[in-house]
Amino acid sequence: MLFNSYVFIFAFWPITVIVYFLLNRFRFVFAAKCWLALSSLFFYSWWNISYLPLMLGSIAFNYTVGRLLQAAGSSSDESTEHQSHARIRRRKTLLVIGITGNLLLLAYYKYADFFLTNVSEITGHDFPLLGLILPLGISFFTFTQIAYLVDAYRSKAREYNVVSYVLFVTFYPHLIAGPILHHSEMMPQFDRLRNKIWNWQNASKGIYIFCIGLFKKVVIADTFAEYANDGFAGAVHFVDSWVASLSYTFQLYFDFSGYTDMAIGAALLFNIKLPQNFNSPYKALSIQDFWRRWHMTLSRFLRDYIYIPLGGNRHGEFKMLRNLVITFLLGGLWHGAGWTFIFWGFLHGFGQVIHRFWGKLGLTMPRWVAWFVTFMFINATWVFFRAKDWGEAIRILKGMTGMAGVSLSEVKTLAPGILLIAIFLPIVVFASNSSERMNALRPSWRTALFIAILFIVSLLYFNRISTFLYFNF
Repeated sequence: MLFNSYVFIFAFWPITVIVYFLLNRFRFVFAAKCWLALSSLFFYSWWNISYLPLMLGSIAFNYTVGRLLQAAGSSSDESTEHQSHARIRRRKTLLVIGITGNLLLLAYYKYADFFLTNVSEITGHDFPLLGLILPLGISFFTFTQIAYLVDAYRSKAREYNVVSYVLFVTFYPHLIAGPILHHSEMMPQFDRLRNKIWNWQNASKGIYIFCIGLFKKVVIADTFAEYANDGFAGAVHFVDSWVASLSYTFQLYFDFSGYTDMAIGAALLFNIKLPQNFNSPYKALSIQDFWRRWHMTLSRFLRDYIYIPLGGNRHGEFKMLRNLVITFLLGGLWHGAGWTFIFWGFLHGFGQVIHRFWGKLGLTMPRWVAWFVTFMFINATWVFFRAKDWGEAIRILKGMTGMAGVSLSEVKTLAPGILLIAIFLPIVVFASNSSERMNALRPSWRTALFIAILFIVSLLYFNRISTFLYFNF
């Protein structure tokens, strides 16, 4: 089920909200939690019910491992040093089993065909591909549960109620494309008594940011998508290649930030506050600054569960730089099963290394130069992220550098796309973002009229409904 669909906006979302608060109103608190968990499973099943057992199996596996980790960590009958070491080994073994199980599930559905393709090319033997359909949201609910297991191992999270755990994993506003959540930041909100009472302030903020996200997706992102798709399919020369790359740069931003806004808005009607996932990333003045602003919960996950366990910056400069590159390589692989994704991750890891060296030299540059260099680097690397293969990426980059020539006749044809880029570039660089607007919201008739117009205009674009880009990852 898509956020940008009639059935979600006019049926599923309002019904789940109304029933949830009615159950809480009559003090059926546990029933309300069950309702929300079952509604989230229904939301997931709407896409393809055949993958519901897969999700339930993943939940059952991780819940069981989590309970075993908690039990092993709270044993009080082991007092000797030998018994203490045995308990630590048992907990480490359980954690390894849990993480391995999650990664094997992700590897099978997301990377099996990529592996078979590369083995076929190396060996010369034609291995048949599995042709698996990637289960929706598998990367997000898998990473969410890996984080839970690690936190349970570190005694930072414990869950004894299976319904609560199911709700934590499947809560439908975040289920398909994040944000990637921590157990400790979600479950206290579901259990807080005041959150079970309807809150008009949260509702107004939720509807406000949801409508902004909807407009971002169906009006802005999907309009940029037309120029990006056409450009990546056939752009050759200087102008059309730049229009293609910049159109995708803005499409991806408005598509994913639009989803995040809609997720935050949908959750707020339940009095649940999801973590911020975007903070004006195209305002960044360095690649490090960019990753503090872009997909912030993924950056947090990569830092806490990959970079720091690898050693972080604790073992010297060289190993710290190595850990950075490895972290971003894995971040690229997480986004997609393809060498272009891995190379995109490498470029961002290498960019972090260059940023570190630049900082050590003590050199500075004007803010506008720092922004320009950062934005151009991000735009160029998005080409590998978007391209379906190396050939397409190289063709676009050759066009952007002018190596394939300049065709001024294309300017007239691409004038609408150029105008869109010219309009939205200053908006993403200078305007306050939707989260800042939501936090500063003071309901008024003017604001209500503004949101109503955004909503109505968005509905007019429902004739070209498309999925969110991060559904593919």
